[in-house]
Amino acid sequence: MILSYLLLFGSAFLAATILPFYSEVILFALLREGGDPIMLVVIATLGNTLGAVVNWVLGLYLLHFRDRRWFYFSQSQIDRAQRWFQRYGFWSLLLAWMPIGGDALTLIAGIMRVRLWIFLLLVATGKALRYISVVYFAAWSPL
Repeated sequence: MILSYLLLFGSAFLAATILPFYSEVILFALLREGGDPIMLVVIATLGNTLGAVVNWVLGLYLLHFRDRRWFYFSQSQIDRAQRWFQRYGFWSLLLAWMPIGGDALTLIAGIMRVRLWIFLLLVATGKALRYISVVYFAAWSPL
């Protein structure tokens, strides 16, 4: 079971980065194998939140490289993201669990220098609720 937990942690961690991973599938499979739902939610939430911290750290240092030729984002994209974040505030980090846009939120939070403890509290809450909903729906699944 330890290997299964590590697999879940790793997939949850990678799913929070820009890499295309989906930890919910592994969580669902482990639930079907009789895994402890509480332990699985804790491990998935921890992995996914720590993956989001990587994005936050990248955001902290990202703008140091904006004058480089290889820098991916234009100044107008950065300005638009910052305006959006200022408009909706750090509470939007509760939506960091979303498959589209969630990773960008955690990166923008780093750029905007959101305090780490606020970041961790909001991101972990949103991600935990997502995994709890997977456990809930897995109990109803006919598979």
